[in-house]
Amino acid sequence: MNLTYYHVAKDVPEISPDIAVVIDVLRATTTISWALKNGADSIQVFADLDLLKESATKWQAEKRLMLGERGGKKIEGFDLGNSPLSVTKKVVNGKRLFMSTTNGTKSLQKVQNAKHLFAMCLPNRKAVAEKIISLKNKNVLILGSGWEGSYSLEDSLAAGALASYLEQNCDFEINILNDELQAALALWDLWKNDILKCLKTATHGKRLTSLGDYEDDFKCCSKLDCLDIVPAQVERGVIRAS
Repeated sequence: MNLTYYHVAKDVPEISPDIAVVIDVLRATTTISWALKNGADSIQVFADLDLLKESATKWQAEKRLMLGERGGKKIEGFDLGNSPLSVTKKVVNGKRLFMSTTNGTKSLQKVQNAKHLFAMCLPNRKAVAEKIISLKNKNVLILGSGWEGSYSLEDSLAAGALASYLEQNCDFEINILNDELQAALALWDLWKNDILKCLKTATHGKRLTSLGDYEDDFKCCSKLDCLDIVPAQVERGVIRAS
């Protein structure tokens, strides 16, 4: 199996990989994973806010929620922002979530032509890795979300966590194809015993801290292998629990 990692969407070449895994630790893919765990019917992702609003209006009002975040803050007029703590069973059960975030939804749209597309965070790392192993496809593209088009520490940490799990648990050869993923593996080896500190050290973590009390969000996003949910694209732009 060949693994490559790209820091942000703009770095990805125009290819359609067998498997694409999108990571946005703080916080889009963590929110997506918890929403599906708590019974959300599906998540439809958008880079464009106007298109999101237009699509949401075509859905039954009692069966939809709009999630919008820019710069770490909830967008005015939206039901929810981008916190995994907000997508409780009471709030999201049975509903479609129409979602747009600063970074994560752009990465999901970038690789939506992949044969298999999964959203990964640290809590569902093992579940996504086991799904990848079961598919036995040759080429796996891992994509971080970064911050407004630039590198993020926490997404690379999670990319390294995924690659490390695959290396240790596959019964076939794993090939690391680029330096970005070699660096992510080294990063994981450095921080794997203090994930929470890594998230708070990251510039995006510091940005969130400056906006308010996100301690519980940090704790939720830093938990490892505690979710059995694999968010998978089932139609273009629509994600459900696999």
